Amino acid sequence: MQRILMVGKPNSGKSLLFNQLTGLRQKVANYPGVTVEVKRGQCDKFEIVDLPGTYTLRGLSRDEEIAVNEIQNAIERDDTALVLCVLDATRLERSLVLGLQVQRLAKAKNKAVLFALNFIDEVRRIGEKIDTDALSADLGSPVVALSARTLDGLHEFKQEMLRIAGSPQQFVPSKSIEETEPAAPKSHQLAKSYGLNLDIVLKNQNSVDRLLLNSWTGSIIFLSVMFLLFQSIFTLAAPLMDGVETFITGFAEIVAAITPAGIVTDFFNDAIFGGLGSFLVFVPQIMVLTFIIGLLEDSGYLARAALMCHRPLSFFGLSGRSFIPYLSGHACAIPAIMAARTIESPHKRLVTMLTIPLMSCSARLPVYALLIAVLVPEDALFLGIFDLQGAAFFGLYLFGIVMALVVSQILNRTLAKDLEESDMPFILELPTYRMPHWKPLMHRVLNSGMVFIKRAAPIIFMVSVGIWVLGYFPLSSTLQNSWLGQIGHVIEPIFEPMGLDWRYGVAILMSFLAREVFVGALGTLFGMAGADEDVVGLAEKVQADGLTLGAGLGLVLFYVVALQCVATVAMLKGETGSNKLAWGLYVAYGLLAYVIAVAVNLII
Repeated sequence: MQRILMVGKPNSGKSLLFNQLTGLRQKVANYPGVTVEVKRGQCDKFEIVDLPGTYTLRGLSRDEEIAVNEIQNAIERDDTALVLCVLDATRLERSLVLGLQVQRLAKAKNKAVLFALNFIDEVRRIGEKIDTDALSADLGSPVVALSARTLDGLHEFKQEMLRIAGSPQQFVPSKSIEETEPAAPKSHQLAKSYGLNLDIVLKNQNSVDRLLLNSWTGSIIFLSVMFLLFQSIFTLAAPLMDGVETFITGFAEIVAAITPAGIVTDFFNDAIFGGLGSFLVFVPQIMVLTFIIGLLEDSGYLARAALMCHRPLSFFGLSGRSFIPYLSGHACAIPAIMAARTIESPHKRLVTMLTIPLMSCSARLPVYALLIAVLVPEDALFLGIFDLQGAAFFGLYLFGIVMALVVSQILNRTLAKDLEESDMPFILELPTYRMPHWKPLMHRVLNSGMVFIKRAAPIIFMVSVGIWVLGYFPLSSTLQNSWLGQIGHVIEPIFEPMGLDWRYGVAILMSFLAREVFVGALGTLFGMAGADEDVVGLAEKVQADGLTLGAGLGLVLFYVVALQCVATVAMLKGETGSNKLAWGLYVAYGLLAYVIAVAVNLII
């Protein structure tokens, strides 16, 4: 199958155009380095390959080096029919630097080139126009205007793309810059002749930036946005959580009615609904978190937040680019560690990767939600306005961030710096403010929930069934005298300083594979204790059991700090190339979490 290569700088709308052409919905974000992997999809009889975004063919970061190598190798392949270069119509000069370099390379390899002039809707919105015919003649390759977001001109573009890919030899560039000629002067000349008046483009953006990037107003807005983000995890997700809980409860009653009394009914009630049920009820919170972060990404605010965070993060030996991996880490540490590749300094990149696990990822959400519901009254208010549970949620995330900064400062002073490579200046493109594209955003939200379930459900199922078997047998014994109770009593002395009994010790032990297992394990344990027929009301069972404030607070802080994710350890090993460093971090964070939990329990 012949291939069409898609190249372009970050924020050019390349990934969204790929989605529209192939029907695949890949992630779209307004910051560099999001498209680390090569994406593929089919359009008509051609395979479209979405290559990583880069600004030039001289990569500075590790991510850009990967992109440059992919572009150069892909263009040389015999099955490449067309090189599709996506340009940002609102930032023509910056887009053309890469475009001219790719065109030169394609011409040398006798490959056809097509320029896609994206965001034409924004050009028309401000009353401007770009002469694509004249630009095409000057470039020596066809140029087609479109908007991947509004679909304006997309059909015509697709037809032209397929026509050119079908007869590629007719569309090899008629001209290109010379091998030794820099692309910047030519791109500046073309943008001056055909591009938009930057004063018009930046007028509205600068007026908003003066507010968002101001030292005082910007800081207040940033903290408010972060606070509302975590408030909404409770308030917006509550109706969805209630719906999931009602569905699980109703389904459990139906299953109990049609299964024979005894071991079968006990298995479904305690192992299945008590374990998986108490875990699934928290999935809506993960989806809400993904939705709000997606809004911030697609609107262009995240890049501004990274710029604002550069100065304070520099104090801790980090870069403003560390903000993006840190925020991504609140969804999952694995892509966040990959996003750290965009940090130019090897030392800052390593420090960022080692502290990302302290960001409260989505796997911690079920644990946080459960323990906050136990410790904080549902109707309590913070400052008489905000939901106190939401404020507690924000506090836990803030504690994780503070811990990451403290550890960063320590690592910055103790890790050996690479003196052979000097730090590069912090440079970050501020994308144009745009309305999010709702279709891929909602797919991203749904996908976050499905991926979380697929990744966690098998582990939780196996752990829940294992705990149930250990707790159910021998049949003649009580839970305390069962196989599980015997194991719990052996390890109970380790957790007594935390103010916890053997049941919590077993749940914590099981959750060292993955944090979210804690809720399913504890749900199974308390379900077998027979406190309440409502198996998804785990918070009420724990509350009735008498968990003290000190033990509960110490336990939730334990989960803020502890690195209980084997997949994250594997990713750290792959990125750092050190098995000792990855597992050493696993042990260090576990010991630190234990010390904090014991101290909190003793103090409160």
